[in-house]
Amino acid sequence: MSLFDSVEKNHREQAKPLAARMRPRSLSEFVGQQHFLAPGKRLRRLLQADRLMSLLFAGPPGTGKTTLANLLARESRARFASLSAVTSGVKELRQVLGEAEEELSTTGRRTLLFVDEIHRFNRSQQDALLHDVENGVVVLVGATTANPYFAVNPALVSRSQIFMFEPLGLDDLQQLLRRALADPDRGLGKIPVQVDDATLEYLAQLADGDARRALSALEVAVLSSEGRPVVLDRQAVAESVQRKAMAYDAAGDDHYDSASALIKSIRGSDVDAAIYWLARMLEGGEEIRFLCRRLVILASEDIGNADPQALVLATAAMQACEFVGMPECRLTLSQAVAYLACAPKSNAATLAIDAALADVRQGTIVPVPRHLRDAHYVGAARLGHGTGYQYAHDAPGGVAAQDYLGVEREYYHPVPRGHERELQQRVAELRQLLRGNSPAEDSNR
Repeated sequence: MSLFDSVEKNHREQAKPLAARMRPRSLSEFVGQQHFLAPGKRLRRLLQADRLMSLLFAGPPGTGKTTLANLLARESRARFASLSAVTSGVKELRQVLGEAEEELSTTGRRTLLFVDEIHRFNRSQQDALLHDVENGVVVLVGATTANPYFAVNPALVSRSQIFMFEPLGLDDLQQLLRRALADPDRGLGKIPVQVDDATLEYLAQLADGDARRALSALEVAVLSSEGRPVVLDRQAVAESVQRKAMAYDAAGDDHYDSASALIKSIRGSDVDAAIYWLARMLEGGEEIRFLCRRLVILASEDIGNADPQALVLATAAMQACEFVGMPECRLTLSQAVAYLACAPKSNAATLAIDAALADVRQGTIVPVPRHLRDAHYVGAARLGHGTGYQYAHDAPGGVAAQDYLGVEREYYHPVPRGHERELQQRVAELRQLLRGNSPAEDSNR
């Protein structure tokens, strides 16, 4: 390499943003994802055994998917090739695969093909990878921010090892920030910077698990500060962090996962978590009718008669949202979610209908007892329909000792919470009266 080449290379390197310059050069420098990359974990074992085949990396941006693909190529001594599914078509894909096959034939070296945003490839493009993946011509590493089980061709998923990337923790992000501040060649080590641990932790919190976002904010904060040494405080780093655009796919993973989190938070009576997930869905453009339907269903499914007003309020909220619309209906939804989260919970009604349906579906078909059958037509009496029926309003207390089913079954079991605490005692009394026993008689036995 000539002197000019070296200078040009150095200029190109310095022009890169800090996040690009600080990319790890070895696995020992890689931070995060230890749940599959630590010694003895699955990906590390595959690498040590030289058995890398097809890998799918799924997770949010800034968690190391591209970086790790580069490191795997280096560690496995494979040729590295990269495609973006956003800008590449079948022609480019076939060209890369052809080069990979030639490389394997002439040198015996495999190619690690990294496909960024692989979920954006259509079905035919994904199918074009299958042959070379199966024959070991390429080690495919596909990166996606979507759930691969939904977004990637099932044939490709079945041939791949899937690794779920998690947002980086605060300790991981602070480690990266300190490394960037100390490195004089790739980082900011040539600039004197004064920053305390609390400020670095604050920056790590603002980065929300995204290494690229954390390093970019650090670079802006340092380079935009006047005077030396640079003194970084909370205000300086806060003003340097770009507002993170919220990714929300209203028809995909985000929709289903957020809805699940909202319902489970309400069911679990965590009002603060429930309000957060509601806000997340509203900000992401979730359909208001979908939210309303889910709340009405939950009012019966998870609260039921523990608080009968829950269904009334959820239904009223649905009607109000239809009438008011956004943005004002966020107030109605917040009120409804807060009420439902704080309400006593019971799934007794849900369990009751599910148990009865299970009996019906399993063939327990009970004929309607004769005394309960319709007797409002000529000839009904001749068939014995309605004979012996006891009119409940004529009985003491409005409950006649009478069989209404024909078999002995108990489906509804109220819980000792909220209004169902009263229903629990009432149901027990009614069952005794229907069997011809008084509750007092039963209790004395």
